[in-house]
Amino acid sequence: MRRVLDGGQFVLGGEVEGFETEFARFLNVGATVGVASGTDAIELMLRGLGIGRGDKVVLPALTADACAAGVNRAGAEVVLADIDAQTFTISPRSLAKLLESPAGVAVKAVLVVHLYGQVADWAALRQVADLHGVFLLEDAAQAHGARWCGRMAGTLGHAAAFSFYPTKNLGALGDAGAVVTGDEMLADRLRRLRQYGWRDRYVSEEMGVNSRLDELQAAFLRVKLQTLEENTSRRRALAAIYTQRLLAGGVVEPPPVLPDSSPAYHQYVVRSSDREALRLYLAAAGIPVTIHYPRALHQQPAYAHCQTMPLPVTELAVREILSLPLHPYLSDESAEVLCEVVNSFSSRTNDATM
Repeated sequence: MRRVLDGGQFVLGGEVEGFETEFARFLNVGATVGVASGTDAIELMLRGLGIGRGDKVVLPALTADACAAGVNRAGAEVVLADIDAQTFTISPRSLAKLLESPAGVAVKAVLVVHLYGQVADWAALRQVADLHGVFLLEDAAQAHGARWCGRMAGTLGHAAAFSFYPTKNLGALGDAGAVVTGDEMLADRLRRLRQYGWRDRYVSEEMGVNSRLDELQAAFLRVKLQTLEENTSRRRALAAIYTQRLLAGGVVEPPPVLPDSSPAYHQYVVRSSDREALRLYLAAAGIPVTIHYPRALHQQPAYAHCQTMPLPVTELAVREILSLPLHPYLSDESAEVLCEVVNSFSSRTNDATM
């Protein structure tokens, strides 16, 4: 903060350039373009690829509504595919069915959301996308540091949107985002779009917006990036404790670890057929739990029209999912106690029915 204030340059200066270079190096990708938020990143990524009015973009039905907001702001139409029951990410089979249906006409891109930090089944999704000639893009807002086959989430598709909202695994002290890509022509266009379409100051080559990564936020992100790998490793260690203990308890279904995948565990999301009773039980025990997300996109009034096919896996998931506390500052002892409380729910239930 002192460095930024003393430097006196607060918009698109050395801190933004430094973060863009360092984040691209961290991901091993060609370019990072900092923008004002993750939602802006989705909008500008689509606009940079020429996707807008008259086009459709496929989203998984279970995701944050910010994803749909970004697509809508680009002028495109959202269509929804079902999710995979294990990863909660977009189902390749459902995507193929959608693209082969009348609703698949005019689809230009699939925005693959690596929900909760779990990387989607990229090989299967790539096959479907290539068959139908659509862009395969990533929303890696919850997947900083996640890997698939050794490659970082955010480097698998043509481009990816990141959010650095304060609660993210790599979080700023306010709104911030970025688009990453190996396509230098796209990166160059994004740099224009984020600032009024300028290449040269006061000369708008096209209609852009004001969506610049703040210089102060970039400075904070540069500091926090240095501990991202360490914090991700800690999240994985805690997740391993959870999974081992919760599998033994049999009360909930922990998230699986898929072959070739290293999740970032932005959230640790379990499933329970008695979710509401379990949620109240844990809350009464002083354990802060929540639901990401209590409604699927098609169950929200603004996006009900986006459903073009049955979404049974999504609809079952939103009735069963529960997010347990997980962050790098949680102790092993706290994780153990939490698992004991979760597993005691089974004992309490069984005792009540005997």
